[in-house]
Amino acid sequence: MNEVSDNTKAILLLTAPLIVSKQAEPSKILSLKSYNLLARALHAMGFQPKDLLGAESPEILSKLPSSLDGTNLENLLNRGFLLGQALDEWKRRSIWVVSRADPSYPRRLKSKLREQSPAVIYGCGDKNLLEKGGLAVVGSRKISEALKDYTENVGALAAEAGVQILSGAARGIDSSAMGGALNHGGSVIGVMADSLGRAALAKSNRDAFQEGRLVLISAYDPSAGFNVGHAMQRNKAIYALADAGLVVTSDFNKGGTWAGAIEQLERLHYAPVFIRNGDESGQGSRALLQRGGQTWPEPRTVDELWLAIQNARHERPRYVQQVDLFSGVNEPQQAYSERTGSAADEATEPPEQGSQTPAEQLMQAVTGILASLLAEPKSAEEIAELLQVSKAQVNTWLKQLVADGQIKKLTKPVRYTTHSHE
Repeated sequence: MNEVSDNTKAILLLTAPLIVSKQAEPSKILSLKSYNLLARALHAMGFQPKDLLGAESPEILSKLPSSLDGTNLENLLNRGFLLGQALDEWKRRSIWVVSRADPSYPRRLKSKLREQSPAVIYGCGDKNLLEKGGLAVVGSRKISEALKDYTENVGALAAEAGVQILSGAARGIDSSAMGGALNHGGSVIGVMADSLGRAALAKSNRDAFQEGRLVLISAYDPSAGFNVGHAMQRNKAIYALADAGLVVTSDFNKGGTWAGAIEQLERLHYAPVFIRNGDESGQGSRALLQRGGQTWPEPRTVDELWLAIQNARHERPRYVQQVDLFSGVNEPQQAYSERTGSAADEATEPPEQGSQTPAEQLMQAVTGILASLLAEPKSAEEIAELLQVSKAQVNTWLKQLVADGQIKKLTKPVRYTTHSHE
């Protein structure tokens, strides 16, 4: 587990409940709105959160806006012993924590949520997965066996296609999608609203954690229990981390799935939202389609799924500008303020659509990419690593291209290259 930075320690003292027992110490921690006010004030004075832990702290506190209670801030900053206990407990559970002041804070969250991005993120597992995007699969908690099987198959197909699954780690649709992906070798992000500490120790997650295929994150204390408001808020993070979303099923005009999808379709637009329109889709799904959702194309092969996700990536809004999370001012591709990280990837124009089928369009694009990569012989493992897709998918492409005579298979060891290297 990475060391917690001094900036993050200060932000934890100011904003986190630091629950280390069933009876947490009562404290008037800063809301996100109040923390943003403090962050802007510190930045304007040329300070960082960690400076509140040093000898200059009394002077800094005396110069803050009157709307910030200096006495309360001082009391919060004096919770060092409690913070130490919390850090020890999180370390025992292999839980890491990053703040908006850290360069390792998820770039996708900061570039899209901006000042609504959580001040701190708790997590367990490989945080590098948080920058890989993927397909967010969400839906109702109470589902039939048929919907459970359907959603597991979506996760399994995504795993085979090298498309990461994101979800809320709740029972029902969430856990079915995540389980389908993990059981077939895929990678998964779970954005939790509660009980991260318990999930970090679950035996069912152990292998995926160790293999670097699962990361669970939460904006809430690892020991926090269920809270409806927290469950609603985490929807923003799920969509912000994804390239596209899929609503498998939703209640009409109620529940977190409905609220999260409506928020994306009508206001936030962090990612395109697909809506399943099959059996048991229900009134909620039909209404979401009428409100701007895209009909899920029901891909049956890895090529079709990959193409659907690629097209969705091209359609997502651009987030080139970053927000200075101390001052609140938009600055293009800013390198540091409260540490914004690097700028979001810019989308490229989608390929022109002709008379080809989606699978043919994908294969044509793949052929061009592989022709460039195979100027020098490479193994299937090397190609999969370069393209960030599964080895199974690469082998499918290579087999077809060898059969078509477009590339040559070498032996001892097995590698692939263009005919120019025969």
